[in-house]
Amino acid sequence: MSAAASCPPKPLAGLKVVELGTLIAGPFASRLLAEFGAEVVKIESPDGGDPLRKWRKLYEGTSLWWFVQSRNKQSVTVNLKHPQGRDIVRKLVAEADIVVENFRPGVMEKLGLSWEELSALNPGLVMLRLSGFGQTGPYKDQPGFGAVGESMGGLRYITGFADRPPVRTGISIGDSIAALWGVFGTLMALRHKEVQGGNGQVVDVALYEAIFAMMESLVPEFDVFGFVRERTGNIMPGITPSNTHKTRDGKFVTIGANGDAIFQRLMRALGREDLATDPGLADNAGRDGRRDEVYALIDAWVAGLDEAELLAKLEAAEVPASRVYSVADMFADPQFLAREMIQSARLPDGKDFKVPGIVPKLSATPGGTEWLGPGLGEHTEAVLTRLGYDAEAIAALREAGAI
Repeated sequence: MSAAASCPPKPLAGLKVVELGTLIAGPFASRLLAEFGAEVVKIESPDGGDPLRKWRKLYEGTSLWWFVQSRNKQSVTVNLKHPQGRDIVRKLVAEADIVVENFRPGVMEKLGLSWEELSALNPGLVMLRLSGFGQTGPYKDQPGFGAVGESMGGLRYITGFADRPPVRTGISIGDSIAALWGVFGTLMALRHKEVQGGNGQVVDVALYEAIFAMMESLVPEFDVFGFVRERTGNIMPGITPSNTHKTRDGKFVTIGANGDAIFQRLMRALGREDLATDPGLADNAGRDGRRDEVYALIDAWVAGLDEAELLAKLEAAEVPASRVYSVADMFADPQFLAREMIQSARLPDGKDFKVPGIVPKLSATPGGTEWLGPGLGEHTEAVLTRLGYDAEAIAALREAGAI
């Protein structure tokens, strides 16, 4: 946990964010804002709150993921189906800089919390809207989770091996990439407002577009050459050598030697001076044309070495390489530890546990963890009091089912 008293103000200190949404994309976006100082009020249903509270591994009934995904946020329970509950949201929005929501398009409008209505309350508002297909177009009303965005955006088609079905990346990467684009767009909108003047605006992020935007040369290669990129396993198509290889002791090591000089160093590490100086392998086009030969040679060499010996040889040759890390490897790795990517925190019952560190690293105004994901409604009374509700009014809202 960070020591707030000894740190300078965080770069987003003073920004007020209202988070409306659940699970991954929207909450991850507001988590990033909260880690760098924004005041994030997360609106949760009184009936159980964000489902992420119960996802994956639970500790004492609460997801360990929740404690990280909602760090530095304030939890306020509001029944959005109740008119008095929606009034609370409007009061929060009136003083906010940013609203983050990831409902299906149309839900906010049905609740009376449309962009038009909220921006009328607060003309400077920036509204980040994350959804499967965006706020416009023929698919906008369809439900779309990260898996759908990854499939439609092109990622799953090219992930895996050619002789097997497409595979998932291993994390909810579609939601997370959409969140990153969302934060980028939100900060651009704030920059525009602050520097160039004017009102706020909508930042509209579709999950499939967030993935599609990462697809490198997919579009021009198809348009110019009719080339459809296919699944190629662990190699980089058209870029050789870059692959993952199995060691004698059953470990996996990724070697990226696709630079001309790096390839020469790798061949010398293998004892193949003849290939290091082979004019036919001097550039990427030549190596890629003899891809099977090159990979067969590297595979055989790696298979004759244990992981530690292999990595030592590659380091000595200045060839980029890495073991394929498990989380257990990360916990013991000096690079992770030196850059504080594995940090200590404490669960509500006092148990020590580890959480991931903050990215990116800012030299003067770093982000940090001030507190872990809060209990459901933990900040409801404090936030409502700040909005002007007295104890009697708060009790009445609770009795009415609005909070």
